[in-house]
Amino acid sequence: KVEEVLIDGRRIITFHNGTKKEISADKRMTTISFFNGDVKKIMPDQRVIYYYADAQTTHTAYPDGLEVLQFPNKQIEKHYPDGTQEIVFPDHTVKFLYSDGFKETFFPDGTIVKVEKNGDKIVVFSNGQKEVHTAQFKRREYLDGTIKTVYCHGRQETKYSTGRVRIKDEEGNIFLDKK
Repeated sequence: KVEEVLIDGRRIITFHNGTKKEISADKRMTTISFFNGDVKKIMPDQRVIYYYADAQTTHTAYPDGLEVLQFPNKQIEKHYPDGTQEIVFPDHTVKFLYSDGFKETFFPDGTIVKVEKNGDKIVVFSNGQKEVHTAQFKRREYLDGTIKTVYCHGRQETKYSTGRVRIKDEEGNIFLDKK
C-alpha cells in the first residue's frame, strides 16, 4: 500500500488492487473507493453510505438501525430496526410490510389495501367502496348500503339497502329474490 498525506491534512491510502481509502483531516469521515467502482463512506454522524456501482444502488445504514436503499428506478426501501419495511415505488405507491405479517399498501389514487397474516384482504377504494376478500368469500360494500357477496363455491348473495335480498346459485340462476 501507498500512503499520502496531503497539505490539507487528508490521508489517502492506495492498496495494491486499486482500492483507495481517504481519511479526512479531522479523521471524522472516511471514503473507500473500491476497484469495482463501489464507494463506501463513513460519515461524521456514523452513517455508513455504500454505493453499489453495478446495481447503481445506494444503501445507507444509520446508527439507530434504520437502513435505506435507493434504486436507480427511484424506488426507496426503508428497513426499520423493528422489522418493518416501507417501500416507496416510482409511481408513489407506498407499501408497509410489518414484522407480524400484516401488509398495508397506499396507492396514489387513494385506494388502500390491507392484508392480514392469514391472507384476508380489505380494499378501501378512493370512492369509499370497500371489498373484503377471504378464503370463504369476496364481498363488495357499496356507498348506498348494498352488499354483494360471492362465496367460494360460486353462490352470489346481494343485500340491497332497500332490504331486498337476491341469491343466485353457482350457475347464476336466481333462486331467491325477496323484496
